[in-house]
Amino acid sequence: MRLHPTRNDLPEAVRTKVIALINSRLADCIDLQTQTKQAHWNVKGPNFIALHELFDKIAEDIEDYSDKIAERAVQLGGQVEGTARAVAAHSSLSEYPLTLSAGHEHAAALANALASFGKHVRAAIKAATDLDDADTADLFTGVSRGIDKWLWMVEAHLEKG
Repeated sequence: MRLHPTRNDLPEAVRTKVIALINSRLADCIDLQTQTKQAHWNVKGPNFIALHELFDKIAEDIEDYSDKIAERAVQLGGQVEGTARAVAAHSSLSEYPLTLSAGHEHAAALANALASFGKHVRAAIKAATDLDDADTADLFTGVSRGIDKWLWMVEAHLEKG
């Protein structure tokens, strides 16, 4: 990987590893955003409006996370790999089921996707910390905190009351 010139004082070897880590999580993040929109567009049932609006808010936040993650790669002199084809080739998330319609089904599928993404982001926090990149670790910590909040809100729709 060729880096763009920067005065950032992180060693080039560290920046190269962090940029690869960032691009991996960026692929997951963009995939998660599109999966969330899939749920938003196709949800049906008695809780339609609540889930439709919830999924849209989640997608907006995830889009913001994608932007912040991508910008961190560029700040380190990297090249972002955020096209649909790059995301499809590199995402570690499971494929979202395209045949779902019931609100409960979408909530369960989205909860699985959020939980998987959260697990990968927490691993990225550790990896960035191990590479002595506190700023990237902090970025991923904020993303993790937000994903955990959304997971909690989606899982609340799965409770049988």
